[in-house]
Amino acid sequence: MALFPAFAEAASNKVEDSSKELDWLNNKSFQTSHAHSLHSRFLEEKESSVGREVSSAAEEKEEEEEAPKKKKKKSEKKRKKKKKHKKKSGRGSDSSGSDSETIYPSDLKREQEAERSQAAPLANRFSWLDDVQSPTGHPFCVDRKPDQANWTYKSLYRGDVARYKRKGSSSLGLDPRRQGVSWEESESNKKQKGGDKNKAADRYFSKVSRQLLRSEPAVPTLPTIPHCSDVISSTSFLPLDDDEGASKGGETGDRVQTSSVNPLGVYDSSTALWLQGKGQQTLDAQTGQSTVLMTRRTEEFNRQLREQPADTQLWIKFIRYQDELTSTEFGGEEEQQGGDSSERRKTSYRAVLEKKLSIAERAVDTNPGCIALQLERLRICQELWEPSALAKEWKKLVFLHPNSAPLWREYLLFTQSYFSNFTVSKVNSAYGKCLSTLSCVRDGSMVSHPALPGIEEDMLDIFTQQCHFLRQSGHSEKAISLFQAMIDFTFYKPDSVRKLSTKQQVEFFEPFWDSGEARVGEVGARGWRAWMLQQERGGWLQPSADDDEEEEEDEEEVKDRSQPRGTVWLDVESSREAVHWLPWRPDKAKGQSEEDCEDPDRQVLFDDIGSSLICLTSPELQLRLLLHFLSFLGLPVDSVLSPAPCQPGLLLDSLSFLTQGNERQRPLTSYDLPDSGVSSVGHMTTLQGTRKWVGLGKQGERFVTNVFSMVQPVLPPHHRAVLSLCWMQYEKLKVLRCLCSGNKKRLRSQGKSSKRVAKRLLKEPDNRSSLVLWQEYAHLEWILGNLDEARKVFSTATSIGGTKGLNSPSLCELCQLWSQLEVEDGGGIQGGALTDVTASPAVSVLTRLAEGTSSSSQSISPVSILKARKSYEQALTASLSALDQVPSNLQTIRKGEEDLLGKKVRLSGLVGCFALFQYLTVGIQAANAVYSQARERMEELHRTLTLDKQFNGNEEANLASTDARNSAADSNHTSRHYANKLASECQVLAVQQAALLRYHNTISVFPLVTLRQMLTSALSTWPSNTPLWSIYVQVENRYHSAGRARRFFHSVTRDNKSVVPRLFAIVAEQQRKQLVDAAQRSCCHDTTLPILPENGLSNRIRGLFESTIATEMGSRSPLLWRMYMHFLVSEGKVDKATGIFYKALQNVPWAKGLYMDAVQLFPEHLQEFVDLMTEKELRLRLPLEELDILLED
Repeated sequence: MALFPAFAEAASNKVEDSSKELDWLNNKSFQTSHAHSLHSRFLEEKESSVGREVSSAAEEKEEEEEAPKKKKKKSEKKRKKKKKHKKKSGRGSDSSGSDSETIYPSDLKREQEAERSQAAPLANRFSWLDDVQSPTGHPFCVDRKPDQANWTYKSLYRGDVARYKRKGSSSLGLDPRRQGVSWEESESNKKQKGGDKNKAADRYFSKVSRQLLRSEPAVPTLPTIPHCSDVISSTSFLPLDDDEGASKGGETGDRVQTSSVNPLGVYDSSTALWLQGKGQQTLDAQTGQSTVLMTRRTEEFNRQLREQPADTQLWIKFIRYQDELTSTEFGGEEEQQGGDSSERRKTSYRAVLEKKLSIAERAVDTNPGCIALQLERLRICQELWEPSALAKEWKKLVFLHPNSAPLWREYLLFTQSYFSNFTVSKVNSAYGKCLSTLSCVRDGSMVSHPALPGIEEDMLDIFTQQCHFLRQSGHSEKAISLFQAMIDFTFYKPDSVRKLSTKQQVEFFEPFWDSGEARVGEVGARGWRAWMLQQERGGWLQPSADDDEEEEEDEEEVKDRSQPRGTVWLDVESSREAVHWLPWRPDKAKGQSEEDCEDPDRQVLFDDIGSSLICLTSPELQLRLLLHFLSFLGLPVDSVLSPAPCQPGLLLDSLSFLTQGNERQRPLTSYDLPDSGVSSVGHMTTLQGTRKWVGLGKQGERFVTNVFSMVQPVLPPHHRAVLSLCWMQYEKLKVLRCLCSGNKKRLRSQGKSSKRVAKRLLKEPDNRSSLVLWQEYAHLEWILGNLDEARKVFSTATSIGGTKGLNSPSLCELCQLWSQLEVEDGGGIQGGALTDVTASPAVSVLTRLAEGTSSSSQSISPVSILKARKSYEQALTASLSALDQVPSNLQTIRKGEEDLLGKKVRLSGLVGCFALFQYLTVGIQAANAVYSQARERMEELHRTLTLDKQFNGNEEANLASTDARNSAADSNHTSRHYANKLASECQVLAVQQAALLRYHNTISVFPLVTLRQMLTSALSTWPSNTPLWSIYVQVENRYHSAGRARRFFHSVTRDNKSVVPRLFAIVAEQQRKQLVDAAQRSCCHDTTLPILPENGLSNRIRGLFESTIATEMGSRSPLLWRMYMHFLVSEGKVDKATGIFYKALQNVPWAKGLYMDAVQLFPEHLQEFVDLMTEKELRLRLPLEELDILLED
């Protein structure tokens, strides 16, 4: 039969052709008579439904009149329910009643139930198929009863559904006679609760509230002003824009104005929806808003990457953007708590890592030569792959890019941190492999990969990093031997081997090293060049042993055998480390041989150091090598000439730099020698251990003296001046340590020896006119208490400076130190104001400097003070205006103009003198204005140089020719050097300003907000400056309101990767906790507590530790892990501290200090820790078997 019944007859009249018949148009199951019967049935149903509605209306009216008023609502509900049932039954019946027939609802209900039972016998109950008498064609039933447990629990099994019964209706805390709780909810409450479920107020931890906190606030906009052509309009009102709707991406203001419910456009979107009878879905709207914004950003990233696939920085931004996208979708990792959310966080975090890995792999495929993308990919793989697979990938990547120093540096850090395969010998050989490979690239031996610009500087940094790695692992002898070999290999190289490759030069150097000839720092050392020349002439004559040499008496190592075994081991180990840090050499004059060495590890073979020797051709890099060696020995060096070789957190292992600047006797001059936080060689002890000596001991001091006496003759004059300054500052540093220790006998002896060294340096012809050395010697005399002698030295130095006055940076710095010392000594200041300005020694010094005359004892006049102020203003204005010419001069700089340009940048002395002069003559506000003006101009110039450096670096990477690339690298190096110098000057000025403001705050009443604003602005610019952080922590910890400091610490650490601000944030909280604990333990009930107890500090400190070790730099900082262990033990959480120790081993397994702290904190595990050190090949100077022998003796 045809599919369309109306044309069935036309289809039947056709001649049936089976071959041409379209079977798919025929519906064989439909008959023509069915259409007529359906039409007639529809008409009957319509008539019957109309009649029933009329009769039911009449019936309900009669019942309303008879029923009482109190049952009115109940009857209306029944009537509505019966009306629905009648409609349903009317649709299914074929009979139609007349209008006059009365039909009762009860009869209709009974008929409907009967029809249902006959039509569907299995509709509402379950039964076995075998029990059914007459099986139907549909052997299933429909369960119409809802079960809320189906979507509450994880499965449909009834055993998973929690069922319980309440025992009684009582509740704790209520009086059962007068009070009670109704546990059953009424129907109205249930309906109201179910109806308002979606409209319930969101809590602060909900997804909507978190998105609202992270979203940017809507910017209020003013009403738009109509254009000139629209001034005359029919509207007599000012339309208001729908800011909320526009910000949510919903209806715009124009659409709201043209709608029927909002003709004037004055209603917001929520009111317009209410007039339309629609509800506002807050959850979906805000969720949709964030989703739309993130989707747009993702689309924008995809579009830019399609157009610019070679933009590597864009790829890296897109990879890191995935974290932001995930925090928006999942609410952020830090905001999820609990078991289920933690599981979801782990799952989502792994999914994001896999997503980032796929993006990184796509980026690497597009840019296979980009090292930054390769490193980003391996950082992601570090959390997904096994360590063995990751190590293979690292080796493959280093093999493919052997000329990339940044890649080698990251590979070496990974090798150090790879605990399961870590040993000191393996890491040391990896360093040797790196340096030998880079040397081949530099020499041109590796033809496949060209040398990149700045490869020598990178090689020197990696070499220094290797030496610090050996020092931290306890192998100080190997580190010292490396520096000795490099100094001989660099400064005493024979002319006959200079043109050979590095590998060939090392082969010629090996016989000298194994010959037993004296090396750098040893008595009688002559160098590699002299040795080869003498070998050609027939060799050295062996000198006879000096009889006047006094051998050091061996002290008894175990002083108290009653102490615990772990304590004795720590004492002996640290004392041997302090004495035996120099490599052992057999004394042939005494007939010693290699077999006479009691500890074979004290001997260093050439195989341990030969592969790490490199060639340095630049004089600046050769000077940097020497400064790195002196810093390694514990001498203070210039941070500009000798920058940190690697990440600062990698070398930090001393608490001293976190507590510097607490000396009340020297508030202005205590920051001239800032502590670097890196322990010197020989100082390997626990975290809170003390130094055995103020210097390096008798043997070490002799070694340092031999190094200076051997190296200085081969250096140019300006490099010799730098080394002399380091030596003088080292002597001053030892005196300061003796002064802080309080040992007067040691202070006198150390003062005599330091003055002897200073006078010997000043007697040298090159140093007689050096104002810097005269300044250090005068400061040394002042520290020792010889004030009159120090003033004579200062006066002599100013007369040497002549009439240069403010044009000499060295003379300005000398006069600044002199005036600061006079202010600290008293200087006539009472309450921040001078009783007589003209009688102040500091003002006299600063005035004579401005006049260009030598200092004298005569008093100055007020007119000379006014002239001096005018001179200072003119000099400062000229110097700051000259700073603007520095960026243009860097492009056309010549060899002879470097020192002249350096003097233009060196402004800390001039600014410091002018600010102190204004402070003594006018007030603190004038001094603060001078500092602020100079810092603002200098920091602006530094930002300009930094941007130029980045631009030049990008251009340098795009250059094709080698000569153009090298010239661009040279100019970039010059720009970087002066940017570093300018940054150092800016930080010096900031420290001077903070110290002066703090000093004034201690002697007079002054608002603290000026100092606080200055510190926050300076620390935001220089977040790694430790003296500024130290002052900030000391200032903020005087007050109980810690919220401001915490917010500032969070703002700095959020945008900076350095570990220094995080360490000071931890120290600030620890000091606050000590203050609170001391106040709570005080028993003085008569006086009120200075502060209120603060709870949760322990948890806050733990949170800071955890967030810091979660960062890349924090996880590689040995100091941070050691501080965390000590804090947990101080809180009594020994088990957690043990867990942190084993977690630290996974990140810093090379740090011997970590093991020594563990022995001190957990002495019962001494055997386990010593075995672990032996397994990882860390330097062990006292085996436990020898310890038992010492304890028995």
